[in-house]
Amino acid sequence: MTKDVITLTKNMPDPLSVLAGLLAGGPDQLAGVEGEGAVVRLCDAQGRPLVSVEAPLLVQVRGEAERLLGASAPEVPYWWTEARATTGVKEAERLAGAFAARLATLVGGTAWPPGAAWSLAVVDTDGMSAAPVPAAAQPAVDVLTDKVAVVIQDRPVIAMTAWLADAFRAAAESELGLQIVTPAGTRLSPAVRANLPGWPSRWVVQDERDGYYDGLSGAVLQWRDGFFATVVPPGATEEDPRTPVAASFREGPSAKGDAGERQLAISFRTVHPADDRLVLGGALEAVWREVTGGPPAGWGTEEPANLPWSLRQLTEVAHERAPAPTWLVVVGTPERPGLATVRVTRTEAGVEEDVTLAFGYGPGEPLPTEAVEAAADALATRHQLQSMLVQLRRARRDLSVPPYFEGPGVPLAFVLGAEEVRAMPGDRARRTPLAEPPRELGPTTRPALYYPLPGDPSDLSGWQEFERLMRHLKGEGA
Repeated sequence: MTKDVITLTKNMPDPLSVLAGLLAGGPDQLAGVEGEGAVVRLCDAQGRPLVSVEAPLLVQVRGEAERLLGASAPEVPYWWTEARATTGVKEAERLAGAFAARLATLVGGTAWPPGAAWSLAVVDTDGMSAAPVPAAAQPAVDVLTDKVAVVIQDRPVIAMTAWLADAFRAAAESELGLQIVTPAGTRLSPAVRANLPGWPSRWVVQDERDGYYDGLSGAVLQWRDGFFATVVPPGATEEDPRTPVAASFREGPSAKGDAGERQLAISFRTVHPADDRLVLGGALEAVWREVTGGPPAGWGTEEPANLPWSLRQLTEVAHERAPAPTWLVVVGTPERPGLATVRVTRTEAGVEEDVTLAFGYGPGEPLPTEAVEAAADALATRHQLQSMLVQLRRARRDLSVPPYFEGPGVPLAFVLGAEEVRAMPGDRARRTPLAEPPRELGPTTRPALYYPLPGDPSDLSGWQEFERLMRHLKGEGA
């Protein structure tokens, strides 16, 4: 399994310190650079990478090391430097550890995992050989077939790091699925969960009893024909696949009762006229302030989110990348976990912001359900809201995605933007089959409509009400 070693230092790793770390393989070790110098590699005699080192990242957001690594970090700002050892080469793992140990000693800091950086000695690399290309051509990819790219990671939380983001892009450009393999107990960041494509992409969890299973569906898996596929039991048909579900997935903590943890999940889309004066991120900030009382803590184009919250900087990044889309991650504080993914896209309608957002609450913490309508009103009034869905879930306070069943969310409210309301014929948007009529939000001359829904996690009938509403708004069965 590929080993990642991360060094957290208060001071920036200077070139001489990085060079000293790279000499952990001896003065004759081959080195190379990729990505316009953003990645440095230590290679074997054939030029194939043993260890890949990402350019240091300045983290200015409190709580990211704790959220993603479970590690203590220096006070912000601090530098985050990742080294990734090639799969299946023991000496490569020692080489990555020695690099981290030297860097932490010279610059002043700590390494994760704690036991990885245990020696400053030169690692004997004579005769060491790495994986052949093309798998070695992409640092994050461990196995490459004609169907999928496989990434094997052993971290507490699989985050949308620069490594993994590159693997997502490479797989998509090659029209391959992406399969992420992890040990039992590992969790996904919501940012990774939101970006994982459909079949044959999946999260593969190693399991003592069932071998492998899908961490999101629980389906038992096996390696077949060049990718992880669901096990096909005897007598299975296309109409009745009888897919076995892993016991570990069914027997997770949620199966033992309600722990009292909740997530408030909000997804919405806004559409802005294309204008050089447009400032992005304001809609997300408005929702965040209504729900938590303050703005987000930080944002970035990868995890860890490394930049303090700034509408100006966020807008500049999206503007520089236009007309290509921009993907962002936004985070809250350790005291109030919050995480959003934002996709900014230029379309014929204008500039669209698609936001998926969640806040975590522990047992006894009050849920700000009353703030939901105020947040929707802010979007309808100032941010060209198109639509919004709010759900309540029994799920982890820290927002990470575990490899066991947590249960679906239940709709708490749906909001239809003013333009969408106006586009519907007659009074269809106002005359709904729901017991409670919609409420008007935003300007009285062009109101959006807020549809309250049950929102009770113990009663899934809320989805039935939501589906009835959607069919009605589409004019089906009218």
